[in-house]
Amino acid sequence: MKYVIIETSEVDSIDFDQVGETSSDTLCFSADGSKTFVKYEGGQPSFLSGKTEYTHSEILTILATDEWTPPDPE
Repeated sequence: MKYVIIETSEVDSIDFDQVGETSSDTLCFSADGSKTFVKYEGGQPSFLSGKTEYTHSEILTILATDEWTPPDPE
């Protein structure tokens, strides 16, 4: 699996037939709602052309940051 982070403003350009998510309702968003990501197998879909690809371990590291997982308020 490969992963690409995109801006929330780009959600309308996602071709859900080419990624692992089925609709905008199944996307995970950053803590501030400004970013999301998609996953796919094989070659990078054309609508993601030029975007940075991440491996599974790389995306897990990114998603563990405060940008994606806000600190526990307690």
